[in-house]
Amino acid sequence: MEQGDLSMSEAAAAPIVPLQPDLEVLSAEARVQWAVDRYGDRLILTTSFGVQSAVMLHLVTRQQPDIPVVFIDTGYLFPETYRFAEQLTERLELNLKVYQPRVTPARQEALFGKRWEQGPEALDRYNLLNKVEPMDRAVRELGAEAWLAGLRRSQSSTRENRPVLQVQNKVTKIHPIIDWDNREIHRYLTEHELPYHPLWDQGYVSVGDWHSSTPLAPGMSEEDTRFGGQKRECGLHEISGQPDFQI
Repeated sequence: MEQGDLSMSEAAAAPIVPLQPDLEVLSAEARVQWAVDRYGDRLILTTSFGVQSAVMLHLVTRQQPDIPVVFIDTGYLFPETYRFAEQLTERLELNLKVYQPRVTPARQEALFGKRWEQGPEALDRYNLLNKVEPMDRAVRELGAEAWLAGLRRSQSSTRENRPVLQVQNKVTKIHPIIDWDNREIHRYLTEHELPYHPLWDQGYVSVGDWHSSTPLAPGMSEEDTRFGGQKRECGLHEISGQPDFQI
């Protein structure tokens, strides 16, 4: 036997590593199925109950009805968002897991003021406390290794080069509809008789906290409607930079 060759017994004992499909060429449904098959109960789905959130909620729960659906409730969401969340949770029978900041909005404002009005650094601290830390807690408590998210390349310059499969710190993220445009979103919602967020009819193309979301106006891009145009990402889809965090 040549040096470096495996004996028959050694070859039989060697682990078989399954080939990973090219997720970029698969359909959104096939990408979800791949994630479900690979990660099982270590897979979670996140939702903001935003403008087009019904797409991912429907797409994923058709294949995995009991998947944990993580909803980060900052305490600063629009009243319409809370009602929309109740509507979709009931209709789709979601296994909803609500996570909130450890510090209440009232206490935060008493101690720190309105951080979203204090510049980029204060806004980053606001997002860390209200969004990133609760999400990291959700990942830990639910034992998640992979995370399905509804990001799309057409939403902003920060997302235009994102792949279907991405590692963010210690978690693997799968973006099943990353290559969908608004027309495909509308087609899916119409086909399945799913609603847009109620504020869609008032000109909102992206909905987060009430103080950081504005309707689309002439000359604005979608990313300009969030955080006064200072930034697009709230921190959930960026590496946290916290050494003890999973995300």
